[in-house]
This record gives sequence, structure tokens and C-alpha cells, in this order.
Amino acid sequence: MSEEQSMPWWRRLYMGAKAEIGALARVNVSDRLWQMPVAAALASGLPLLVGAWFDHLDYGLVSSLAGLVFLYMPPTPLSHRMVFLMACAFAMTACYTLGVISHFVPILMMPTLIFIAVLAAMLCRFYGVGMPGSLFFIMVASIGAYSPIGILEVPLMVGLFSMGTLLAGLIGFFYSLHALSLRPAQPVPERPPVNFESMVLEPVVFGTFVGLSLAAAQVLQLEKAYWVPVSCLAVIQGTSLRAVWTKKVHRILGTSVGLMVAWGLLSLPLDKWTIALVMMALSFIIETAVVRHYAVAVVFITPLTILLAEAATLGHGPTAELVQARFFDTVLGCTIGLAGGFCLHDPRLRGPLRAVLLRLTPQRLRG
Repeated sequence: MSEEQSMPWWRRLYMGAKAEIGALARVNVSDRLWQMPVAAALASGLPLLVGAWFDHLDYGLVSSLAGLVFLYMPPTPLSHRMVFLMACAFAMTACYTLGVISHFVPILMMPTLIFIAVLAAMLCRFYGVGMPGSLFFIMVASIGAYSPIGILEVPLMVGLFSMGTLLAGLIGFFYSLHALSLRPAQPVPERPPVNFESMVLEPVVFGTFVGLSLAAAQVLQLEKAYWVPVSCLAVIQGTSLRAVWTKKVHRILGTSVGLMVAWGLLSLPLDKWTIALVMMALSFIIETAVVRHYAVAVVFITPLTILLAEAATLGHGPTAELVQARFFDTVLGCTIGLAGGFCLHDPRLRGPLRAVLLRLTPQRLRG
């Protein structure tokens, strides 16, 4: 009998709880340049300032959402990072466009999101895209799907999104020149090995559970439930069942505190200029904190996301209802994401699922 097994049950419970709290509270070391959060804040914030100047904050919000593509820039040589950033910009624009189009045919919203989730996961695995992985591709598609626009405004919104990615690319270029003068570029990593699990099994599970989360939101008749599939994917992307569980706890705890922060911000007499400045400050804090502690970052991600999707219509409904809706969206999405994590990382579920997908996959695609 091992030493652990010989302990009283209450002692084992105490040790397990202590280890769990230690894992949740661990703060990581970061070597990120402080200029990176500044550049990220500019990529998302400058469109808001331009929109405020022309009294069209709703236009600025679309371009600000596109500025998230800056976060995909790798620490590689300039030629590689700019090509990589432009490829991500094109992919994010395509995802946003498909999401906006699905808004006009609600029955296609879930299949469209599943398609985007599966394809984005496959491409991210194939090209070795690190975190945030396929998260922002799903996020822009989800927000686009719930955007209250008319069909004739689609070209305008897609154009504004494209201009936002262009601005993010320019900021990324000048930031890269400065960053490479401070530290050498890292070598371009080799592509990860391609196999059935990474290219078929995991993307299909991602897409299935993202689709199920959106279906659950629609069955429950949740209004603007864009945060449900985003929360689901954020949790299910964990590399292990422990990582999935930790992310779920971090996301729910961080969102709970973040909603109180959002409530406080939304209770202030915000105008178009203060909204832009607050969102820039939130972006800076998030990119400073996210590499150190995910839950702390989520505290500020929550109000930022609410402002990205809702700032143009603030004051048109009770703040309390908006905050409560986002909390329920998060819990629902995280719970479904945790179920997806069990399917991916529990051998009793992963094995049969793999066997089923192998039978359904043509031989030439099995790898």
C-alpha cells in the first residue's frame, strides 16, 4: 500500500484540495515585451477613436473586433510573421463574413459555426498555430451572427472588418521592427506531425460541441448568445482533462468577477470617447495578464467582450439583465465544453469515438 493510500480519507481530501487550489492560483512567468500589450491596445483601440471622431462608434467596433488578429503574430523573422498575420487576417475576415451572412438565415447559423470550428481547428493544427488557436475565428463569427444589421449593410461591415485587419497588420509591422531590434527572432517552427487525431478527431469534436452549445442556446431562446460557443471552445481547447477543468474554473470565476466589473463600467455615464479609452485600457491589461494567469485576464476579457458586442446599443436595456445573460452564457458554454473535454481526453470515450470516425473517414484522409 502506498503512503497516499494509507492516509485517512480526510487527509487525502485535504491534500487534493490543496493541490487543486495551488494549480488554480499558480501565476506564470512572462517574458513578453511591454510594448506588445501597447500595440495590441492600439490595434483594437484606434478604430474606436476613429469611429468616435466620425460619430459612428458602431463602425469602429467592427474594425476593433478585427484588430484581434494582431494577437496571432508569431515571434519569428519579419518575413514569416507578416505573411502569417496576413493569412490569419484573411481567415478571420472570411469567418466574420460567414457569420454575418448566417444571421439572415437562422437555420444555417449552427451548421455555419460547426463548419468554421472544424475547418479553423484543422488549419490551426496543420500550421501549428499557438494560442489563442481557433478561438478568435469562432468569436468573430459568433458576434457577426448576432449583429443587428440589414442585408444591404453586409458589404459595408465586411469592408470595415477588412480595414481593421489592415490596420492591425500595419501596427504589427512597426511593432515587429521595434521588437526585433530588442531581441532576435525565434526560428520558424516546423509543422507538427499530421495524424488522424489532430486533423480529424479533435477538430470534429470541437465543431460538434461548439454546434451543440449554440443549439442549446437556441433551444433555451437566449438572446445574443454569442458568448456560449466562445466559452465552449475556450474550455475544450485544453491540452488535457486537467487543463480543460482548470480553464472551466478559471473562466467561470473570472467571468463572475468580470461581470461585476462590467456592471460597474456600464453603470457609469459612458460616452463614445470614454468607451474607446476604456476598451483600450482593458486590451492592455488583458495582454499583460493573460500569459501570467488566465482567470485574472478573464476578469477583464468579460467587460471588453460585452463592450465589443454591445457598446453601440448601450442604454437600450437594463444593465442587470445583460450581465445575468452573459453569466448564464458562460456557465452553459463551459459546461458543454467540459463534456467535450471528457470525450477528447477520457480513453473510455475517445476510443469508441475514434473507431466511429475512422469508419466514416475515407482511407486517403486517415493519415
